[in-house]
Amino acid sequence: MSRGFVKEDDQQEVPIVHPRAHLPAGVSNYVTQAGMNELLAEKQGLIDEKEDLSSDSESEKQIALNHINAKLQLLNSRIAEAKIIDLSEQPQNEVRFGAFVTLKIETTSSIQTFQIVGVDEANVSKGKISFLSPLAQVLTNKKIGEKAILKQGKENRVFEIMDIAYSAEQ
Repeated sequence: MSRGFVKEDDQQEVPIVHPRAHLPAGVSNYVTQAGMNELLAEKQGLIDEKEDLSSDSESEKQIALNHINAKLQLLNSRIAEAKIIDLSEQPQNEVRFGAFVTLKIETTSSIQTFQIVGVDEANVSKGKISFLSPLAQVLTNKKIGEKAILKQGKENRVFEIMDIAYSAEQ
């Protein structure tokens, strides 16, 4: 049927949903157990929001429902593809996925700790960096005392690995 024969009121507004964190095609969606718990909590929150949905207008309610369903579809896909990495099985003396890495930044002598996590868990303000980030890439497989060099344009930032742990209680 041609769009010309559809009543305006029957037309559904297509929800615009921001995409989840980028995960390149063919790359496994690694997550920590904490990351999986966050994804499942997010899913439950959307389900609860869907159940509690109310609106004066049936049209507004349908638009909100479509938006929640679209977000759930993206989230369910991420959860289905997730591969939980057991941090106790990681080599404890090397930087790998899930590691809390304490670094000394050579130029400033400041010390920072980051955890290498999945793309959905990454949040620099919480000290969590994606395993796909350039910093995580240069740190992977390094050991305590080794240095990692991150090329930033014409400049090199040098990080010395001070500590590696696989739990927050370091």
